[in-house]
Amino acid sequence: MIHTLLNRRAVLAAALAFPVLPLARASAQMASPSQAGPFRFKGWRGEETDAERGFFEVPEDRRDPGSRKIRLGYVRFASTAARPGPPIVYLAGGPGGEATGAATGPRFPIFMALRAVADVIAFDQRGTGLSNAIPERAAPTRQPPVFTQAGLTSWFRSELQSAWADWTKAGVAMSGYNTEQSADDIEDLRRQLGAEKIDLWGTSYGSHLALSVLKRHGGRVNRVALSSLEGQDQTVKRPARIDAYLRHVDALLATDPATRATVPDLLALMRRVHTRLEAQPVVTAVTLKGAPAEIRMGGFGVQMLAGGLIANPDTLAMLPGLYLALETGRTGVLTPFLGDVAGLLRLRGMPEAMDMASGISPRRLALVRREARSAVLGETLNFPMPQLLGAVPGVDLGEHFRAPIRIDHPALLVAGSLDGRTPLAEQDEVATQFRRKSRVIVENAGHNVFESHPDVQALLVRFFRGEAVADTRLALPPPKFRVT
Repeated sequence: MIHTLLNRRAVLAAALAFPVLPLARASAQMASPSQAGPFRFKGWRGEETDAERGFFEVPEDRRDPGSRKIRLGYVRFASTAARPGPPIVYLAGGPGGEATGAATGPRFPIFMALRAVADVIAFDQRGTGLSNAIPERAAPTRQPPVFTQAGLTSWFRSELQSAWADWTKAGVAMSGYNTEQSADDIEDLRRQLGAEKIDLWGTSYGSHLALSVLKRHGGRVNRVALSSLEGQDQTVKRPARIDAYLRHVDALLATDPATRATVPDLLALMRRVHTRLEAQPVVTAVTLKGAPAEIRMGGFGVQMLAGGLIANPDTLAMLPGLYLALETGRTGVLTPFLGDVAGLLRLRGMPEAMDMASGISPRRLALVRREARSAVLGETLNFPMPQLLGAVPGVDLGEHFRAPIRIDHPALLVAGSLDGRTPLAEQDEVATQFRRKSRVIVENAGHNVFESHPDVQALLVRFFRGEAVADTRLALPPPKFRVT
C-alpha cells in the first residue's frame, strides 16, 4: 500500500510511521549507490551486515517493442545455511513501498533470521527505490485543493493527467507500470539469481503482486508467506467491511467504562464530524514548500486521515481523541498529521499507475459505491481509487487479471485482527484460493503484522525450512485508547 497521496501508501506519517519513516532513511542510504557488488547494509537501530547490491535490465513495457530498458535493483543478504534453499524474495507493500527500505526498519531482524534458510532478496519493484526510472515531479505550484471529496478528486485527476503527459513526453512508458509487468520482473529476477525456483515473502500490495506471480509463473515458485492479504479484485476495499471493523473497535472501547462514558458511540461521533466539516471545511495550519500556509480541511480529508490511523493499533488508539477534539472545535489537532502539504500532493507515478491498472471489476465497483453512500469512511480508504478510474484510458488490466486462481503451493498466511487496511473478512476471501495453507492470526495486531509478535519470526523460519506449521493464534494486549 505506509505513502505523496493521503492514501494507503501511508502519506499520513504520524498515522503510519513504519511505512514512511524507514523509507525516508532508506532513500538516503540506497538511492545514491548505483554500483553492483558487496557493501555494508545499515539496518535497524544501528545494526549493520554484509550485503550485495545487484542490477538487471528489463523492458519498461514488454508489450511495446519500442519501449526503453529500465534498470531494476535489489539487495541480497547471503544465507548462513550450509545448504541454502530457494532464494526468499521480499515483496513490499504500497504499491510504492521499497523492499530495501523495509529492510532498514523493524522488519530487519526477520530478514536476518531468514538467512538461516536461504539467501534473502530485498527487491525494489519497478518505480521504487533502486528500481526507479520515473523522473521526480516538482511539487505543484498552484494552491492546494479544499480537502473535500469534490476538491481532492478534481485535483488528483487533473494532476495525474498532466503528470502522465509529462512523463510520456520524457520517454517513460507509463503503461508498463502494472502488476503483470512487475510479476514478469520477478521471473527475470529469478533468472538473474540463477535459481531454479524462488520463495515469495510479501505483505499487503506485495501479496497482490505475489498472486500475479503465481498466476503467470507459478511453476517457478516454491513456497509463499504472505500477510495483510490483498486479492486480485481488492485494490478498493469494501466500505461495509470497514464499518464492521469500526463496530469491533467501538466494542473494544466499551470494555472501559470511563472511555465508554466519554465516547458513547464512536461511529456516530465520526459521522457527525465528517458531515459538519464536509459542509463547512475548517482552516488548518500546514507547511507549503517550507513556509507556513493554510488549507481548508473537509470531512473527506478527515475520513482519509482516519483511514490511515486504523491501520495499526498504536495509531488506532488516537482515533477517539482526534474525533472528540474535532467535535469540540479544537481543529489544531489536525496540524501534526498533515506535514508539508506540497509533499503530500506530489505524484510519484508508480503507485497511481499500478492501482489504476489493477482496477476494479464493474460488479465490485457498483457494490463499493452502494456501500459507500452510508459507510462511515465512504470511499476514502483507497483514495485516489476508485476516483482516478478513467483518468488515463487503456491502462486497466481487465477481468482476466482480477480472476481468482487455485493455488497449490504451500502457503503461510499471516493476519492481524485489528488491521483496518485489509480487514480480516477481505483476507478470508483471498485465503480460499490457497489449498495448502496454514493461517496465523495475531489478535490485536494490525497491518504491520510480521513484526508485531515475536513468535511470527520463528514461524516464518520454520515454514521456509519446509517444516509443517499448524494454524496458529497468537495474542497481544488490546490498544489503550486515548480520549483526551
